[in-house]
Amino acid sequence: MAFMAFDGHGSVAQGEKTPAATPNQGADPANRLTALEWSVVALARRDRPSSLREPSRLSVALGSVFGRHQHPHLADPRLEALRRVAVLAWHRGANGLSDAEVEAFTAAGFTTGQYRTLLASIGAASLNKGRYA
Repeated sequence: MAFMAFDGHGSVAQGEKTPAATPNQGADPANRLTALEWSVVALARRDRPSSLREPSRLSVALGSVFGRHQHPHLADPRLEALRRVAVLAWHRGANGLSDAEVEAFTAAGFTTGQYRTLLASIGAASLNKGRYA
């Protein structure tokens, strides 16, 4: 159990040294994702695995008749590779990713450290699902 010594004014007593806690202390900056990339991961949570396939000619025709044009693919190939891995990780977990998807992810410019960070974040969010809602 830890405690801090306070003086009479409510501040930390002189002579007490407390380490400054910084977020992600010790984390390698090369393993981080940008805010835009995290937003793609968050949006991928609602995408279905079927969004990864190209739409069939029939679904394109029905979409044009009924006015439904859903194309969740992202214009940026790097972000689309991230979205594909995130969709699979959200729905199938880390074991549901094929080697080809991981290779496409790293070929898009991501590192294996970023891949592990992504999987750890999705795994933690999946474990806490509904716990804080």
